[in-house]
Amino acid sequence: MSATSEQQAAPTLDVGRLAAWMDDKGLGDAGAPLEHRFLSGGSQNLIYLLSRGDFRCVIRIPPRNAPADRDNGILREWRIIEALDGSDVPHTRAVAVCTDSSVLGRPFYLMGYVDGWSPMNMPDRKWPEPFYSDLSARAGLGYQLAEGIALLSKVDWKAKGLHGLGRPDGFHERQVDRWTSFYAKIKGRQLEGMDVATEWLRAHRPLDYVPGLMHGDYQFANVMFAHGAPARLAALVDWEMGTVGDPKVDLGWMLMNWPDDPSSEEASTGSYVDMRGMPRREQVLEHYAKVSGRQVDDIDYYLILAKWKIAIVLERGFQRAGDDPKLLAFGPIIEQTMRDAAELAESTDYDHRG
Repeated sequence: MSATSEQQAAPTLDVGRLAAWMDDKGLGDAGAPLEHRFLSGGSQNLIYLLSRGDFRCVIRIPPRNAPADRDNGILREWRIIEALDGSDVPHTRAVAVCTDSSVLGRPFYLMGYVDGWSPMNMPDRKWPEPFYSDLSARAGLGYQLAEGIALLSKVDWKAKGLHGLGRPDGFHERQVDRWTSFYAKIKGRQLEGMDVATEWLRAHRPLDYVPGLMHGDYQFANVMFAHGAPARLAALVDWEMGTVGDPKVDLGWMLMNWPDDPSSEEASTGSYVDMRGMPRREQVLEHYAKVSGRQVDDIDYYLILAKWKIAIVLERGFQRAGDDPKLLAFGPIIEQTMRDAAELAESTDYDHRG
């Protein structure tokens, strides 16, 4: 869907009620016209840019027909964004939250507007200049991506009042049973290599486990960069999966499809972004370790877990694809990803037993 048609299809926002609520909170010039522009949204959340005089922010709200648990989800997101204020993590500023569904029909929150760009909105997959032409500048994007979760892992989640956001105790002990149970509910075929990867994960654990705040779906799609060079991360965004668990799960998720050789032509087509010019995986790991203070010698555990998990998650969509060509196209990708998880499990020299 084009930007124009997407905006035309956007649900109507009750600007009058929102402006009255903002007046009560002292947000913007009281009585001034409130302008709004639809940015994005779907079944999860709707996002609008709000402008009122010199005051600008972004509203994030579930659509009216979203499941009831999205209300809890939006409030979980707010807890994380609010906790990040005052931290070194690039983030959107926490402005205000409304838990009263009578205002707009659902709980919502306002966050600061980020003047930057998203790797998901690049025409023809071309990085904005100078990152398209200058591969040496592009490497900074990879380092900054890793730095975002390295800084996130250092947030004192207990001091920030994030108790109850997740269940850090027994985090790794639950992973295999949780996702094999998920797979059993949607299973429509046997994925080659799944048994091998599953048994390996049952038998192994990380070298250490230091609970921390994690994003849950960390990748180029869920960050924004500041305009211009050098590469500067402007904000981590989209906190639907945010929780307290093992921050290095984010690292494995980020690196599971990182090209072995970022200088190769294959690096340009193996992802939804052109990865040519990115630092090598070992360079990214070194930077993450330096910033986070965490060891990364057990990265193979996290890579196997990430590949195994994403194959299971995507399989759900594939089994429900019907005649949807986009979802059906994931079929062979899922198969290869699970085989990759099994091959790494069989070839790695990492052998820390749980």
